[in-house]
Amino acid sequence: MTRLVLVRHGESIVTVNRVIGGPRTCSGLSPLGREQADRLRARWVANPEFEADVLLASQYPRAIETAEIVASSLGGLAVSIDDGFGEHDPGPECDGLSYKEYMERYDIGPEAWDSGDPFATTFPGGETVASFQFRVGSAVRRTLDHHAGKTVVVACHGGVVDAVLRLALRAPGMGSFQIHTLNTSITELQLVKPNVWRLNRYNDTAHLAGLPANTNPPSAVGA
Repeated sequence: MTRLVLVRHGESIVTVNRVIGGPRTCSGLSPLGREQADRLRARWVANPEFEADVLLASQYPRAIETAEIVASSLGGLAVSIDDGFGEHDPGPECDGLSYKEYMERYDIGPEAWDSGDPFATTFPGGETVASFQFRVGSAVRRTLDHHAGKTVVVACHGGVVDAVLRLALRAPGMGSFQIHTLNTSITELQLVKPNVWRLNRYNDTAHLAGLPANTNPPSAVGA
């Protein structure tokens, strides 16, 4: 059975600075984010939970850095980049703006994220939720085709975990439920038969015991 092990990246510098960190302006992990990733590495060194065959990461520096830190606990696998697992792209106009600047410039409030319309514009010039989910779903399909029967670890993003769960559960693209995926948490799914997934675990952060949840209280928008 093909297994997907999704790891959300460690805390990022853009989250600490409260800016929209798309693929153009992401600057990697914060000191706490590196410690979170190292805790995960140490957990898997001390207690291997599976034998990984493939290690993927999105193109975002925060995801690549997370994958590079944990790679030694996965047999030293090389990190392969797959842009399909990147976070919801805010587009060049919004990438790098502070959340305050973004809301003031476009007069967009938090209610935009609760509209229930996956085709609505939340980031002017960026991806809609629908296009983001199609991209992530295509990345999952490509991964299944290329790595059938293998265990694939993917260093990715909170939005990506949400999109994959909605795909696996055959749930609506927006609404019905909310999830809050924590930094360096493990979400594990197995494809038990064609188009039927088993969710083995979600948001497993046992390795973070004793660490602060974040450097600063995170903004309500962005990941």
